[in-house]
Amino acid sequence: MYRPYRLFPAAFLLAASILQAQKPTDSRLITSGSVIPDEGYSDQPYIVKTSDGAWLCVITTGPGVEGAGGQHVVTRRSMDRGQTWSDAVPVEPSDGPEASYAVLLATPYGRVYVFYNHNTDNVREVIGDKPTYKDGLVRRVDSQGHFVFKYSDDNGRTWSARRYEVPQRDFEIDRNNPYHGRIKYFWNVGKAFTLKGAGYVPLHKVGGFGEGFFTSSEGVLLRSGNILTERDPTELRWETLPDGDVGIRAPVGGGPIAEEQSFSLLSDGSIFCVFRTIDGHSAFTYSRDGGHTWEPSQYMRYANGRLMKHPRAANFSWRCENGKFLYWFHNHGGRFIREHPNRRTIAYEDRNPVWLVGGVEADGPTGKVIRWSQPEIAIYDDDPVIRMSYPDLVEDGGKYFLTETQKDVARVHEVDRGLLEGMWNQLDAAGAPSNGLVLDTGKDTKMPTLPLFAQRSKRADLGREDLRNGFTLELWLDAGTVVPGKVLADNRTAEGKGFALVASGSHSVELILNDGRTESRWTSDPGLLTDGARHHVMAVVDGGPKIISFVVDGVFNDGADDRQFGWGRFNPNLVSANGGPGVRVGNGVAKLRVYNRALRTSEAVAAFRAGGK
Repeated sequence: MYRPYRLFPAAFLLAASILQAQKPTDSRLITSGSVIPDEGYSDQPYIVKTSDGAWLCVITTGPGVEGAGGQHVVTRRSMDRGQTWSDAVPVEPSDGPEASYAVLLATPYGRVYVFYNHNTDNVREVIGDKPTYKDGLVRRVDSQGHFVFKYSDDNGRTWSARRYEVPQRDFEIDRNNPYHGRIKYFWNVGKAFTLKGAGYVPLHKVGGFGEGFFTSSEGVLLRSGNILTERDPTELRWETLPDGDVGIRAPVGGGPIAEEQSFSLLSDGSIFCVFRTIDGHSAFTYSRDGGHTWEPSQYMRYANGRLMKHPRAANFSWRCENGKFLYWFHNHGGRFIREHPNRRTIAYEDRNPVWLVGGVEADGPTGKVIRWSQPEIAIYDDDPVIRMSYPDLVEDGGKYFLTETQKDVARVHEVDRGLLEGMWNQLDAAGAPSNGLVLDTGKDTKMPTLPLFAQRSKRADLGREDLRNGFTLELWLDAGTVVPGKVLADNRTAEGKGFALVASGSHSVELILNDGRTESRWTSDPGLLTDGARHHVMAVVDGGPKIISFVVDGVFNDGADDRQFGWGRFNPNLVSANGGPGVRVGNGVAKLRVYNRALRTSEAVAAFRAGGK
């Protein structure tokens, strides 16, 4: 007779039934979101709230893959915050020239404009670079042509029959393309916005097609001073900003890519802009005069001055209704992308998970600036190589929602308000968390049972059920404690089952997890744990995305210049980190705290600032 306990010991099943009577949920898991319907391909699900209270979502879709024939723009309405959607309303038909990459702008009097790329001339090929394109011709034609708009006066139920072109001034990058600007290469993402009675629409100019698809790029804004009041679309006036013939580019010394500019407004009327590069970091700049001029671009930094890491992926910022900010990025890169021989292409990889940071305004030398918190995981997929991108933020009734797409499915996700508030308060918060604290000691003692990562399911095949649990180890270390090979905390049995935190070389610590079948290890960033100082270490084991992260002395470890990823994935087959009945605490460990959940970065920072109290 088949006996389940021969694979999973009876003690394991008992612990599972006690600790996990019900399957937990994780709202960060991408499949927990609500699907936005599409035709197969789905891109850039952007939302505005209309005058009748609906969410109006525009999406680029089609029956094929990105850039294939039949790609067109549609809209849908939702009256229940994205739980259900109306039938699609085509802005352009699927049997016409490619229509792509739309953004929406709502006016005070209720009209909604939709702006998008349109291959109006039905160009079927353009000149690209050899040898990327063997014959020098690019047959993907959705990122060139004309920038156009239609409008709706019934909250997106119908769109104007006529489309109208938005003129864009030639820049140096246009004149240098193979057509000297007669055909323009471009696309757009993100959010249109209004400032001082004018409407602004982002646009990203492209210099050429080759390795990595776009070979050079820069950002501009299309500004209309009368779009918020003028009802006749033929009377709209447009200007291309910034002044001159050079757009928003990468910092001095950076690469030729500066694209997907995202704009946010500050309380003093300044415009903040963040964008992607192939330099291993995103970049930002401010305009203090409505977009006519921009301060020299810089790479993004946390409030403590450390550089943020980011690949060649959309990274958007939003100003929230409370006057604070959120920023979406992917938290890896640095010189490992910047110095890679194929950086134009490999920089597109690793867009899972999504990380957020929170921003608050501060006074700068030339106006208001944003100070950014350290990161938190917002959305993840169980498949580590899945990509997710092109988000939007919607606030409704005091709740926060993110949209995103994996290119074949787009979703809406409600974001935990507590996660956001923790980041906004992170720069000042202090105090050790108590929720989930199961051990607080400075000596050898009995070890509480840690939550299981997985258990046997109730399915007929008795297969694995992922519980998405986690735990956290917090240590205060006396000066001189981090000696290579020294055990700081150890719950392992003689067979090696359990967890251990061990001092390793290069002034770091290593976490070891072992369930008797599988072992995983990850270290903190090297060089942070100096010999002559007291240190605080948080080792966070997050069983949702299966990620181990370290926060050392209040600093989230992102790998710095030593590695591309400061956070690491543990084996998804790991069942548990439970070992023996006790935990051994090493000499020089002033305090060991164990939590039966994965602490947030904001909690780890606040615990460090509390100083061990």
